[in-house]
Amino acid sequence: MATITRKQLAHQAQFGGTPYGNVSVLSFNVTTNSSGVWTNGDSTSAPTASDKLVIGTLPAGFQLQDALMIVSDAFTALTTAKVGFEYADGVDSTAVPQDADYFTAALALNTAGRYRADNVAVVPVTLPKDAKLVLDWDAATNAVAGVVDILVYGVLTGSP
Repeated sequence: MATITRKQLAHQAQFGGTPYGNVSVLSFNVTTNSSGVWTNGDSTSAPTASDKLVIGTLPAGFQLQDALMIVSDAFTALTTAKVGFEYADGVDSTAVPQDADYFTAALALNTAGRYRADNVAVVPVTLPKDAKLVLDWDAATNAVAGVVDILVYGVLTGSP
């Protein structure tokens, strides 16, 4: 029986100053007031169908692994959204194309709960440049207070 060992086993990159790995969780929040307006957004109108909420930045070199969406206060009835990313500079990448529903294509914002990324096409990818985490609103205008936290799990590999 042969023993086969990874090349450069001792040289595997470790970022973050510990030998235990470099998994990170980036946390993002969308909270709306009683009128349905996003409290941290730059609009005084409530999100409506086809609106895109840019909720944060995913850094270059971040290897996307998973996401958890926690709806702790439900939004307007029948409200769903896509959660994905687009590049901050507005230019797509052929190596890792931007994807509006990379994490999920139908997040049920109208039902409190914990939802894992469920897009079957999801494979870990490393972002070649900074990207914006986006939530694409897919339903009627929000008219109530709501809260969703999006936790993006990944590995900080360093800027490419």
